Amino acid sequence: MASAMPSSNFVLVLVGPTASGKTALLDELFGSRAERRRLGLPEALVISADSMQAYRGMDIGTAKPSPDLLERLPHRLIDIRDVKEQYTVGDFVRLADEACAEAAASGLLPIVSGGTGYYVRNFICGLPSAPAADPELRAAVARDLAGLGIAAMRAELAAADPESAARIHENDQYRLTRALEIVRATGRPLGDFAAPSVPRHGYRMAALALEPPPGELGPRIDARVDAMMAAGLPAEVESLLERGCGPSDPGMKAIGYREFLAGESDLGAVARAIKRDTRSYAKRQMTFFRALPGVEWIPAGRAESAERLAAVARSGLAGL
Repeated sequence: MASAMPSSNFVLVLVGPTASGKTALLDELFGSRAERRRLGLPEALVISADSMQAYRGMDIGTAKPSPDLLERLPHRLIDIRDVKEQYTVGDFVRLADEACAEAAASGLLPIVSGGTGYYVRNFICGLPSAPAADPELRAAVARDLAGLGIAAMRAELAAADPESAARIHENDQYRLTRALEIVRATGRPLGDFAAPSVPRHGYRMAALALEPPPGELGPRIDARVDAMMAAGLPAEVESLLERGCGPSDPGMKAIGYREFLAGESDLGAVARAIKRDTRSYAKRQMTFFRALPGVEWIPAGRAESAERLAAVARSGLAGL
């Protein structure tokens, strides 16, 4: 039985760069019945806004919550895709909406939390107005890609949508295919279908972001990577390879996995590459989160951050 009945349309959003302490903070506030009771908080349902925690078998490198934590604090959108399957932002928004409805029906507070900024932005503001994927058109683009090669397809995109061609990584076939689908279907570049910039109707949202103190995040990232390596990340990657997963599979493009596929056999060098890529990613996350509408920044790893998150949750549930 939930300790309070959350409002049917209130959603708490918690973001922050990797290794900033999102999971630990939610565990501190919502993972203990005694602490919830002391703070006047309801039971919660965490909805993972992490594009890689969705993949089965990728546990260590994505820092998935432990089985013990999942028992105390239920999560959704974890382990819902095979490594070879795409998990799109449209998938995420649809499934997150369903999870929010599930939480409300069960008397739980829905908390959307993670570090994939693009997913969070589209949850908050809604999806772009681009046309839905057309299976026949997608198949045609895939045939052309296989027959003509990626260079020819990039040239086609550059002629029709130079902005997208410049932004999409040369090996990102999924986004290349999607951009070409849009161009072929509409004759217009992907940028014409920009995502909305204001919160969508239907929810009352409170969004908070964790801001690590200067100089603290880098060492936290390094320590996390070292712990992952010690916990068996190399063996986890080897297990995925034995299952037939490879560099072209969506899940294997994640930081913490792709570095093992770059041809480097020295695990120390692999760990350094993961740390480098993770630090770079964290900087991009901070930039992205600062552009989200209506986000309140709170200090990471401080007592006041827990106090503020609890106060925002109570206020939102009270309708303030």
